[in-house]
Amino acid sequence: MSSIPGITLNNGVVIPQLGFGVWQVPDEEAAAAVRTAIEAGYRSIDTAAIYENEAGTGEGIRQAGVPREELFLTTKLWNSGTRDWSGQAGRDAVLREFDASLARLGTDYLDLYLIHWPRPMHGSYGNVWAAFEELLASGRTKAIGVSNFGQAELTHLFETTSVVPAINQVELHPHFPQRELRAFHAEHGITTEAWSPLGQGGALLAEPVLAKIAAKHGRTVAQVVLRWHLQHDIVAIPKSVTPSRIRENFDVTGFELDAEDLAAIDGSATGKRLGPDPSGFDWN
Repeated sequence: MSSIPGITLNNGVVIPQLGFGVWQVPDEEAAAAVRTAIEAGYRSIDTAAIYENEAGTGEGIRQAGVPREELFLTTKLWNSGTRDWSGQAGRDAVLREFDASLARLGTDYLDLYLIHWPRPMHGSYGNVWAAFEELLASGRTKAIGVSNFGQAELTHLFETTSVVPAINQVELHPHFPQRELRAFHAEHGITTEAWSPLGQGGALLAEPVLAKIAAKHGRTVAQVVLRWHLQHDIVAIPKSVTPSRIRENFDVTGFELDAEDLAAIDGSATGKRLGPDPSGFDWN
């Protein structure tokens, strides 16, 4: 049994608050990494079509031998699957991409399906969301959500569609804490999920204030950062291919940050992104 707490999404589905991400993990390495993660206790796995490792991810799940219903599996629709965002052709393109992801993963349903990027310059992500609503109604995915959406894009969905996204997965870490967006999510019942929760291992993990807090608790800086996410009610999906680090990142329930720790970590924010600004991102 996983020791990680769960968060109940706005449709009643429960997602583990700590998941395992496989961004930048080569397909040939994904099976071993995912199997190791599941053996370590992870029950949530996050991938995407553009990562080109859905097949390896699915193989890792099968190798781990944990019943599918005990796992929470997420993947994402890539931009190339939405070139025609409107009408029947757009709907059909989304459904084809969904089917292709299921086939690569070797499963007949998802727990969560996300629009990977909004591409607001096209102004038609709402049409894609309509196809997502259809997938949700069919039961082929238990929840639907978005990734890299801002307040403007989310507001457009609220005004033009009938299902509020269960999750918005965005770049989020102590250096880029997304406070305003998190407050907006909370107001509208959307769970916040962090990609690159460890800041891609750069300046964040070398932050002196974090090193001091880690020493205080006898933990690593990465464990402190992941604990910060959990205590802020954020879902985090750290990634690693190193077995010892995979296990280490999962070991974050045996201690708690106090108010002074949280304030110090909150104070390390720089407001700088590591990834692209979604408002201008339009890569196919």
